[in-house]
Amino acid sequence: MVTEVTSGIKVSVETFYQPTHSNPVQSHYVFAYRITIINESGGPIRLKRRHWYIVDSDNTRREVEGEGVVGEQPFIETGDTYRYVSGCNLNTEIGKMFGTYLMERQHDKRLFYVKIPEFRMFVPCKLN
Repeated sequence: MVTEVTSGIKVSVETFYQPTHSNPVQSHYVFAYRITIINESGGPIRLKRRHWYIVDSDNTRREVEGEGVVGEQPFIETGDTYRYVSGCNLNTEIGKMFGTYLMERQHDKRLFYVKIPEFRMFVPCKLN
């Protein structure tokens, strides 16, 4: 698990290879990731947008951005935790993702960015 803290917002990521959804013969590798966001700041926040960079080991790069996460724009009180699971497909056995969340402080509606730490995805047998 990797963790990053920005402005009192802690973001942690765990990854899981999904062999039953992958097809190595066709260079299709599927990964799930679990994000945990803990609000350790001084007030409630709302996650407004996400911006991801996805990089395969052959240096193929993609960007994904949009509103919220998994169809939600969660409101996170001070001291609360929000978790979600999503997924990504790669064309190689190893890759990485990183990015930012755009958050909104609820007391003054000010926007700020929170870093999503870089995390690696890999087919488990590749690191043996």
